[in-house]
Amino acid sequence: MDFIKRIDEFRQNQRKLSWEGTFKDYLEIVAKHPQVAQLAHSRVYNMVAAAGIEETDTGKKYKFFSSEIFGIDKTLERLVEEYFHSAAKRLDVRKRILLLMGPVSGGKSTLVTMLKRGMERYTRTDEGAVYAISKCPMHEEPLHLIPNELRKEFEEKYGVYIEGNLCPSCRLMVDTEYEGNIENITVKRIIFSEDDRVGIGTFTPSDPKSQDIADLTGSIDFSTICEYGSESDPRAYRFDGELNKANRGIMEFQEMLKCDEKFLWNLLSLSQEGNFKAGRFALISADEMVMAHTNEAEYKAFISNKKNEALHSRIIVMRIPYNLRVSDEVKIYEKLIKQSDMGNIHIAPHAMRTASIFSILSRLKESKKQGMDLVKKMKLYDGEDVEGFKQKDLIELQNEAIDEGMSGVDPRYVINRLSSALITRDTQCINALDVLRGLKEGLDQHPSITKEERDRLLNFISIARKEFDELAKKEVQKAFVYSYEESAKTLFNNYLDNVEAYCNGIKMKDPITGEELDPDEKLMRSIEEQIGISENAKKSFREEILIRLSVYARKGRTFDYNSHERLREAIEKKLFVDLKDVVKITTSTKTPDGEQLKRINEVVARLIDQHGYCPVCANELLRYTGSLLNR
Repeated sequence: MDFIKRIDEFRQNQRKLSWEGTFKDYLEIVAKHPQVAQLAHSRVYNMVAAAGIEETDTGKKYKFFSSEIFGIDKTLERLVEEYFHSAAKRLDVRKRILLLMGPVSGGKSTLVTMLKRGMERYTRTDEGAVYAISKCPMHEEPLHLIPNELRKEFEEKYGVYIEGNLCPSCRLMVDTEYEGNIENITVKRIIFSEDDRVGIGTFTPSDPKSQDIADLTGSIDFSTICEYGSESDPRAYRFDGELNKANRGIMEFQEMLKCDEKFLWNLLSLSQEGNFKAGRFALISADEMVMAHTNEAEYKAFISNKKNEALHSRIIVMRIPYNLRVSDEVKIYEKLIKQSDMGNIHIAPHAMRTASIFSILSRLKESKKQGMDLVKKMKLYDGEDVEGFKQKDLIELQNEAIDEGMSGVDPRYVINRLSSALITRDTQCINALDVLRGLKEGLDQHPSITKEERDRLLNFISIARKEFDELAKKEVQKAFVYSYEESAKTLFNNYLDNVEAYCNGIKMKDPITGEELDPDEKLMRSIEEQIGISENAKKSFREEILIRLSVYARKGRTFDYNSHERLREAIEKKLFVDLKDVVKITTSTKTPDGEQLKRINEVVARLIDQHGYCPVCANELLRYTGSLLNR
């Protein structure tokens, strides 16, 4: 009953969106809210901007796309600013077809779908309200009723630009039903809907022999020819093509370059002049953003065909590459899994990350820079600083491989293999090793890849396995160190005492004998080496620690074990090295004693409570880590 009430509330809200009045009433709305008369490209841009734009160190981030598309922020910024924003300003770019070009499963269709669904939501808001001439089959802008001779005066008075002319159906209606009294013509509010074919159109090419141009431009209604006597009478024509119904909004041209040439000819005048030819009528105005998508091979074939030269200059190509960040690839897989019926399957921590490492490696290009390999490049792209390189080196690396991300393993392959692994194992939990095994088996069953490519991908699986091995050891290390947290804190404080003495050039006093001693260089280096601090860099690192310590003291804050991320990591690694034998024995023994069993239970509980493991994958991780330490 509660949900029935919710349905009733929804129905009431739908009714609130309804509005109907005369053209005179509509002019009053335009005078108060000029944005209701904006053109299609402007409406799309304002929809994206309304969701929020975040300024970051690397550029702009659009919240509109943040829930569905990950890792291609630069591409989205270029798309929004260079096309949507420019087109919204009525610059010449709006007279171009937007062609999204990229590899399969790269997000092209998702991007278009988001824009279409976004427009449906946006036109339900006050800010995105759209009005049309009632009974118009093309949901026409009511301002088209204003004669051309008065439009300049209207623009000067209200600041609203009018583009386009009445469709044949509305032209006839004005003359016959209203006898030219345009102020009395009925206007209504419309809500964009792909299902209802209002403001959003989608065209999909099929067999050229059976597909008719009427799918785009509408067709003659032969049942009314006898009644109206002429094919040029608007009442004898169905204005129900995709170009008709997409007026005021978005027209998606799926797989445009696979389409027969005759279907593309209509796009020539639509893109450049904002109109198209249908039946025995004059050119019909259409205000819509045309979006198409294709892959790189088809695009290259298209531009190599001289017959298509007229369309070349009317297309703006936006490359939509694969994501190249491991952390964002994980988000893609998590999104795809949420959309599936695998919600009851537990996926162990790092399983998705391990698969993402494999995918990203397959998409990267080798760098000519000395000391830069694919693993380092992958980590640098993901926001990590690596030995010899900083984040500032990213631009140079990206410029070195302009087509990076246009090939490689696609997300669907990984999800397909993950699904296969789940079904094959028939388990309630899947870990990183299961994922890697599934990826490898998929390559063995893949008939279309060459031996060279297969060997290359197998190598990436091997690298992903090594990266997971390090993650596994680190995870267990943290869980074990937690059991020895007091030891970690003691080691931390001991290191700080020695660093303070070293930087201030003073002696340390033995707490038992009172003897003055030099700072323990061996202890300090044994900790610093865990995070790659070289002999030459030790002084600056220690001074950094002392400065941080002074800042905390000046602000009345305690500098503790968690105050410096890198130092904490070094302490944990050092302690883990010291405890390595304990961990090795504890995790690999088949018959643990009481103390060992207690330690194992503590570590498992820590993995479950703090790191997202379930009892199955926590115990599997311990066994696997034990085998790694025993090698």
